[in-house]
Amino acid sequence: MALAERIVFQPFLWQGAVLRAGAPIVCPSVEDARRRVDKIRTGILHVAGAVVVRMEVDEEIGDYGEPEYLEQIGHVPGTEEDA
Repeated sequence: MALAERIVFQPFLWQGAVLRAGAPIVCPSVEDARRRVDKIRTGILHVAGAVVVRMEVDEEIGDYGEPEYLEQIGHVPGTEEDA
């Protein structure tokens, strides 16, 4: 079993009144993903919101570990704050 760490930057975009997931971006490091979040904060990247997730994956068998949420900014569906 070949486990690998994946850092994913998941942006969210408004489509009309519906919040939809954009294309996820696999980042080479947590720092790279956090730079993307900083671009949202400074207004360089225009999205409704985003999360940064770290997880262990075994792509050979399609097994994904529990996600660890490292960052969240803006509007993100399914968060406790929305409840």
